[in-house]
Amino acid sequence: MKLLTTTLLAAVAALSVTAAHAEDYPKHPITMIVPFAAGGTSDVIARAVAEEMGQSLGQPVVIENVAGAGGSTALARAARAEPDGYTIAIGNAGTSAATYTIYPKLPFTPESFAPIAMVAKTFGIVALRKDFPAKELKDFIAYAKSNPGKINLGHAGIGSSNFLICKSFVQAAGIDVTLVGYRGAAPALTDAIGGQIDGVCDAAASVSQAIDDKLVRGLVVGSNVRLATLPALPTSAEAGLPEFEAQGWNGLFAPKGTPPEIIAKLNAAARTAVESDAVRKRFADLSTVAPDASEHAPEVLGQLVTHDVEKYRKLLADQK
Repeated sequence: MKLLTTTLLAAVAALSVTAAHAEDYPKHPITMIVPFAAGGTSDVIARAVAEEMGQSLGQPVVIENVAGAGGSTALARAARAEPDGYTIAIGNAGTSAATYTIYPKLPFTPESFAPIAMVAKTFGIVALRKDFPAKELKDFIAYAKSNPGKINLGHAGIGSSNFLICKSFVQAAGIDVTLVGYRGAAPALTDAIGGQIDGVCDAAASVSQAIDDKLVRGLVVGSNVRLATLPALPTSAEAGLPEFEAQGWNGLFAPKGTPPEIIAKLNAAARTAVESDAVRKRFADLSTVAPDASEHAPEVLGQLVTHDVEKYRKLLADQK
């Protein structure tokens, strides 16, 4: 009886300490881990959201880029972090869902993370070096089929959302191209601009400016509507390949065991951020969309991860 009483008292004390910590959270800066090099889609979105979250929380949210292994290096670090709310990570369909098929022996699982909030919905684009001989999608597909394996498209690393754009595109088109992984979207885009590779699979958030500046040429967007920032870029249906769909997402995650009260504070800050005029304007410039009001809850992000783990398990069966 005495042992039971002691155990109960210890549990109550632990809960009291947790509640106290959550009440005065945050007391110092928060680190947001970005699983790719600076300049890519996740990085650009993270920086926009982090700045506004910091204002809501009263402490800066500091970006730390940890590239490697399609994002799994960063997520492994995030999973090992103290569950105190001071280390969070931004993930996407690649790093937080497809990665479990591509890297089956990861030191973390979906259950290693507590979802905080979805913060953005993105649109995938295939863009080519500006002097590539094929100008339209049908010509590109014909060229690829006449030159199997000779075209190379860059992406942000196996397991990234850009890799998934590439996989979805080549499967829908029925073509054989060489996919080249980089440590982030920005280095891949740099090589496409320089002509070292034929093109990139990327999100509008990081490639649209280069298309607008005519540094690369947009081929197609995997969406059912044209993008306001790139009105001349045809959708996949308009270009004759409706099977190509590439609409993604970005979400925030904390290590498993982070107190619910802290998750709630981070969720509220994320929601305030994506509803702010500053982030909405930045997202509009990037052809990125904020979540709907019904999509802000942590549970929605958790369900999305579960759905996409299965979705990409089927798409990436040949990667095992």
